[in-house]
Amino acid sequence: WQFYDAVARAQLRQWLPSGRHLLVDVSGPRSPAAELAAQVGHTVIRVLDEGPGQPVPPPPTASRRGLPGRVMPVTADASRLSFLADGCADGVLAEDRTLSVHLAAETMVAEIARVLRPAGRVLACVDSLVLGMAVLADQHHWAQLVDLPHAEVVLVPWPDGTITRCFGPDQARELFTGAGLRVNWIRARTVLAESVVTHWLQRDPRGLPKLLRAELAAKSDGSLGAQLVISASKPRWPSGP
Repeated sequence: WQFYDAVARAQLRQWLPSGRHLLVDVSGPRSPAAELAAQVGHTVIRVLDEGPGQPVPPPPTASRRGLPGRVMPVTADASRLSFLADGCADGVLAEDRTLSVHLAAETMVAEIARVLRPAGRVLACVDSLVLGMAVLADQHHWAQLVDLPHAEVVLVPWPDGTITRCFGPDQARELFTGAGLRVNWIRARTVLAESVVTHWLQRDPRGLPKLLRAELAAKSDGSLGAQLVISASKPRWPSGP
């Protein structure tokens, strides 16, 4: 998990735009996306989800007030950004499996597209079909496992009773294009296998930076990995004649 978190932070830093912009963060409660964006000067509206079953994180502490940018917490339904005007945001962060936790992901992506200005971008992370198949296999749901690759919507129960929505690359692309967004790329969050990371860190406990550089340099296959990362943008001009 130490390696996974380091990769997620590095990928977010690479994706963040230069300059100072207004970003909306609808990521899950464990994501550091808002603070990382504020560290490089952005103003971030951090939506603390009030939806059922979603724990509300504590408000930013006083130590964060010294950031170059700002984090402004707002308690609201992250899937219904009705308090934001159309085209008001330069970017949206939907990290920490947000679109997998909110099962009606189409509604949430439509709201993201609405608040984005033309040429605005979104970075999202979802659970993959690879993870869904692994969870079903671990629970011995063989019948569901056979049908999973052909399902339009894949909902997978976790042992704790919660449900995650899993996406393959094609399903993830369709989710965003259906809202009028252009998908720039889809990548696996991590390419290096857990066994490789564990073996390396056991041999060299200080080798995390080397592993991180290797991961960021690797060519990611969107069909692999437990989670997928999607970067999409809003076209500058509406489609059509």
